[in-house]
Amino acid sequence: MARGINKVILVGNLGNDPDTKYTQGGMAITTLSIATTTVRKDRDGNQQEKTEWHRVKLFGKLGEIAGEYLKKGREVYIEGRIEYGSYEKDGAKHYTTDIIGDEMQMLGGRPDGGGQGGGGYERSSRPAPAQRREPAREAPAASVADFGGDFNDDDIPF
Repeated sequence: MARGINKVILVGNLGNDPDTKYTQGGMAITTLSIATTTVRKDRDGNQQEKTEWHRVKLFGKLGEIAGEYLKKGREVYIEGRIEYGSYEKDGAKHYTTDIIGDEMQMLGGRPDGGGQGGGGYERSSRPAPAQRREPAREAPAASVADFGGDFNDDDIPF
């Protein structure tokens, strides 16, 4: 029998700059606040937006990368699991909901406006899975028509 599945995928924007702290052992713990917005139409046909805020925690090298490269407003893809916790403060019990991120993908261009999104990253503490990378896409093969018609095999540079 299966143990169950606890998987969360978020695509949203950072509500503030990442907050990175380090344990006594030197491991980075970065906390992100990510907003996701859904849009629906009400009975009258008016669009209604609802924004949910998610607290995401990234550990180790993944946390260091997020702390260095992510900034408020940046769009990001997070994959991980949901974790519930509680603590007591001033005699009152408080409950927490966190997303523990295992993978992160920076989306959109860089904040300075240049380039495409950054690479994909995974937590390095996971047991040796290969990082998820998109397969390299080959350019489509050129046809004879692309070269203006007739050409000789001697014209090919290889």
